Amino acid sequence: MNFRVFIPMLLTILSITACSQPQAPSTSTPVTELKQYPLNNLDGVLTQSGVELDASVSSDGGGSLKITTTEPTVVRLFETGDVNIENARLTYPARIRPEGIEGQVFLEMWCQFSGQGEFFSRGLDSPVSGTTEWVTQEIPFFLQTGQNPSNVKLNLVVNGKGTAWIDEIRLLAGPI
Repeated sequence: MNFRVFIPMLLTILSITACSQPQAPSTSTPVTELKQYPLNNLDGVLTQSGVELDASVSSDGGGSLKITTTEPTVVRLFETGDVNIENARLTYPARIRPEGIEGQVFLEMWCQFSGQGEFFSRGLDSPVSGTTEWVTQEIPFFLQTGQNPSNVKLNLVVNGKGTAWIDEIRLLAGPI
């Protein structure tokens, strides 16, 4: 086939295909903030060993939780109790700043279901390491109809050693 004919024909087909894509309806359910933990103080922070409030380093200007560790550790941050939600996508976003992390830092969320046990979601697909400025991480947990967690646990995992700060923790609910 002659390229002078093929190229214009290909461009015409591509432009028709691109213009004929159906638009998604804008009937999305809004995201609801269930909990917010700005970390301007240590109220409610479960792990007290190896952590401290750092007023000088913060992503929102109000302080952050500083974690310094020489070995892998799980920092238990908060437990929500019953959030009374089902058939939704729970999302746990937070801001993290690693400094000299040898290993990985990531978020972890555990959902407890009465009579069924605990199930988790971990941010292993986007861990942070080394030294960087503030980054936003978030992990989801998908709840089906009838799945209403009696408690949600929000953790930070340091799989290595170094210093990390966490700030602006939230728990959000939105459509699946």
